Amino acid sequence: MPDLSAFPITRKWPARDPERLQLYSLPTPNGVKVSIMLEEIGLPYEVHRVDFERNDQLSPEFLSLNPNNKIPAIIDPDGPDGRPLPLFESGAILLYLAEKTGQLLPHDPARRYQTIQWLMFQMGGIGPMFGQLGFFNKFAGKDYEDKRPRDRYVAECKRLLSVLEQRLEHREWIMGDAYSIADIAVFPWVRNLIDFYAAGELVNFKHFANVDRVLQNFLARPAVIRGLAVPKAP
Repeated sequence: MPDLSAFPITRKWPARDPERLQLYSLPTPNGVKVSIMLEEIGLPYEVHRVDFERNDQLSPEFLSLNPNNKIPAIIDPDGPDGRPLPLFESGAILLYLAEKTGQLLPHDPARRYQTIQWLMFQMGGIGPMFGQLGFFNKFAGKDYEDKRPRDRYVAECKRLLSVLEQRLEHREWIMGDAYSIADIAVFPWVRNLIDFYAAGELVNFKHFANVDRVLQNFLARPAVIRGLAVPKAP
């Protein structure tokens, strides 16, 4: 049985089954990327809820695994060469799990890198920009008379959605017929933008028919339904 006692995070969140991948997360857009991925590939895992209301992400135990104090993070007890691997950053985790299992990332080198480019598109554009718009629309923005910060992010989010809309024209998924880690990265953020952040009208989401079509297909996948609920509320 793997020994995970060398990882301080296991003192706060003990591993009940140390042979399973350990996931430290919350059901945020970045968090559910990894839980959806794990559900899609069928890799057994054990989930630990990192409670932001208790500032769990700032605890010494969590910071020992991710010094950037963000979820998700994992420990794979069966990492490279059979040794446990700690890992943070959702995009890096998606790539690792895809390569570990040979799933949801094309084997053809050209298509592999094209998939990775769309993963980076989410990480560098969609995630940060949708998050900023959400902040200014749902939270602090309502208190500011000056709407220029919010409107700056509205314009950029529309631009990003337009890029995605064009990409999905005549395609079932971002990479065509093949569902991939690019879809798992992108669509939790699209869902969050129009649901939790309630920014659908702001970005004229009704004009992005292809994005909405693929979003609905994404949300109908059984693994996505399960992954969106991980970890469950206490």
